[in-house]
Amino acid sequence: MKMCTDSGRYGGLSSGLLPGMLTGLLSRQLSGLLSGLASWLASGLSVGRAGLLLGALWAALWSPAAWAFDLKELGALLGQQRNAEARFTEERFVSGLDQPLRSSGTLSFTAPDRFARQTLEPRAESMLVEGNNVTLKRGGRTRQMTLDAVPEATALLEALRGTLSGDLALLQKSYQARLLGNATRWRLTLTPLAQRLGTQVKQLEIEGQGPNLKSVEVQLAGGDRSVMTIEPLAGAGTPK
Repeated sequence: MKMCTDSGRYGGLSSGLLPGMLTGLLSRQLSGLLSGLASWLASGLSVGRAGLLLGALWAALWSPAAWAFDLKELGALLGQQRNAEARFTEERFVSGLDQPLRSSGTLSFTAPDRFARQTLEPRAESMLVEGNNVTLKRGGRTRQMTLDAVPEATALLEALRGTLSGDLALLQKSYQARLLGNATRWRLTLTPLAQRLGTQVKQLEIEGQGPNLKSVEVQLAGGDRSVMTIEPLAGAGTPK
């Protein structure tokens, strides 16, 4: 769905992130390193010291910071599709319960701000968010409300809609965002900025592969948490 970990899990560059401009940059960097080494040797610098300097420059070239995948790039990646559909399974871990509460169903998103969650198991219910309007259905009953009436719920929904649409500027209005990984596999950690929201939500962790969301974990301040695993439906997305 176009919904701090170790470098081994998220490290590495995708072949899709090596266009001609990066290849050219690498060539120029290598050329500069070799030219500098020649100059050092010509000026009488020992081979040993030149090797140490070359090693330091090489390490800097291949450090994570040198090839950082930032929020702007993630936003562009996520914004590639105007709609998407997926299946989800969710586990809610609630204090006092021996087993997690499980549910499953489907999710759909249509840019810029239509989001629907259809729960099929253990009982049918649905939530539809269009703009500022929310429609809830359960057990034959329908309830309508506006997001303005529930600011905390708004922040949670905007975190999801903002990620799905690639509007990460929207996220940063309510959350401090930290991104790790690359375009192939990434993790976005969102920490609430507002104290009121922070008393209820500790943080959100959203993981994805390419433009697809793969999981959303909500960690509540009281210790409870939910983990939603997302599997995109084949052929459901429509590119912009």
